Amino acid sequence: GAQGVATGKNHAALVCNSAKLEAKLVAAGSASGELLHPLPYAPELHMGEFKSSTADMKNSVKDRSNAQASCAASFIAANLPSDYDGEWAHVDMAAPAQTSDKKSTGFGVAVLLELLGCTRASQAVSV
Repeated sequence: GAQGVATGKNHAALVCNSAKLEAKLVAAGSASGELLHPLPYAPELHMGEFKSSTADMKNSVKDRSNAQASCAASFIAANLPSDYDGEWAHVDMAAPAQTSDKKSTGFGVAVLLELLGCTRASQAVSV
């Protein structure tokens, strides 16, 4: 639900810790026709949403109106190994990945193939 509210049915939400990788993903989305729209990545603003009195973190946000799609990426990042210093991206494609009658659209396959250089158009997108 949060991704659909943030970016609608035609764009997936993109949260990334690297401007370079984010630009590559947006370009791959444009080239493939599977559009990605960047959202803020500000874990310092969102990590308080996951406070729990019984666990290290809870897997839901306290305030459902506080950038849920960006919070989801912060949760994922918080669960990477503590010594991981590489690039990562979270593509939330819940709304564009299904039709109104809940059938799969296959959204995400073309943008991934484009990013990996598996299409003719991908020569314009350098990974």
